[in-house]
Amino acid sequence: MQPLRNHESYLAFLGHRLSGLALAVFLPFHFLVLGLALEGAERLDAFLVFAELPLVKLAEWGLVTLLTLHLCFGLRLLALELLVWPYRNDPRLRWIFPGTAAAIAVGVAFYAQVW
Repeated sequence: MQPLRNHESYLAFLGHRLSGLALAVFLPFHFLVLGLALEGAERLDAFLVFAELPLVKLAEWGLVTLLTLHLCFGLRLLALELLVWPYRNDPRLRWIFPGTAAAIAVGVAFYAQVW
């Protein structure tokens, strides 16, 4: 029997947990920016100037990629929990690569549009 951390699904588990944590850290900043929009146009415009910095755009790209990764691995997790699987060694393990590829593809599309 393989140790759990050497199993193929461990990276999907880890990716889902870490992307969820990153999104949880992001949400207060998102609400802060929404609050700036309510305070007035000049406050929001000042933030939008800051958002044009390359490091901020890179962070936005990472966030979009992590959001897609979290979505794909979350759907995989829901399928694991809610669907009946007749045998242990089944196609569920093959869902990890397409989920990662989809996250990278969305990240690349976002990156191309941002820059």
